[in-house]
Amino acid sequence: MSQTRLFSLKMNDGFFMPMLGLGTSAPPQVAKSEVEKAIKRAIDVGYRHIDSAYMYQNEEEIGRAIQMKIADGTVKRGDLFYTTKLWSTFFRPELVQTCLESSLKKLQLSYVDLYLIHFPIAMKPGEDFFPKDTHGNIIFDTVDLCTTWEALEKCKDAGLAKSIGVSNFNCKQLEMILNKPGLKYKPVCNQVECHPYLNQSKLLEFCKSKDILLVAYAALGSDLRKKWVKKDNPVLLQDPVLNTIAEKHRRTPAQVTLRYQLQRGVAALAKSFNEKRLKENFQVFEFQLTPEDMQSLDGLNRNMRYFEEDS
Repeated sequence: MSQTRLFSLKMNDGFFMPMLGLGTSAPPQVAKSEVEKAIKRAIDVGYRHIDSAYMYQNEEEIGRAIQMKIADGTVKRGDLFYTTKLWSTFFRPELVQTCLESSLKKLQLSYVDLYLIHFPIAMKPGEDFFPKDTHGNIIFDTVDLCTTWEALEKCKDAGLAKSIGVSNFNCKQLEMILNKPGLKYKPVCNQVECHPYLNQSKLLEFCKSKDILLVAYAALGSDLRKKWVKKDNPVLLQDPVLNTIAEKHRRTPAQVTLRYQLQRGVAALAKSFNEKRLKENFQVFEFQLTPEDMQSLDGLNRNMRYFEEDS
């Protein structure tokens, strides 16, 4: 069995997702050229799961990096697991494939491994962020979710995406898809904010019961420079309980946080463009947390979100 398959999770459509992925969202002040460098470094280190999105506006740089590492023989296309996401202004069924084709053109790829609905909220072109009602609740359109999902199914049938899934869905929104008349493919995963301060235990239990993988973004907390991140939240990696466990294992707090997710059966996205931290994070497969460690980390949950616009 290959190392990639060994450290992967099987999805409900038979394909495999590497358990550790590289997140690529970055605040505007980070030069896009840094993303390109980071992808090349990450592939050299051993990362094979790369997560991006139409909205991140960095897929040209990612595509160049991927093509360079294929050209120099480091990887073949089939070694890589690439995720992109449908942004909410493309919810109309006739635009779903257009959004994916735009990403593929930038990436210089013929298919992605995973195509996700980025948020379960329809938006109109020109809207800065999600529409809300007079009580501040985000408005989402049930019909859009179902018809949009049908358009994703067509992208899978066309071979443009091997697998399809969702992101930022709660249980109720997942059930809308799962209970849709004529459902052809279940979502393979639900990518959500997930870390010890927001362990998503109820959502994880629901997803496991439906054979849907949970994928954790912001698994290390979040970059406070991002405009949509709450600035007054505590820094996860400075948590004393987390640091005590890290010291016991002679590991970094980031490594412990990632290992926590993997031992829960959750795929984790780690975002770092720093070569040293890229290497450290990839060493997450070299140790194990004890049941007592896992219980202590479970106890850190405070249902605290870093991302203000999460569903």
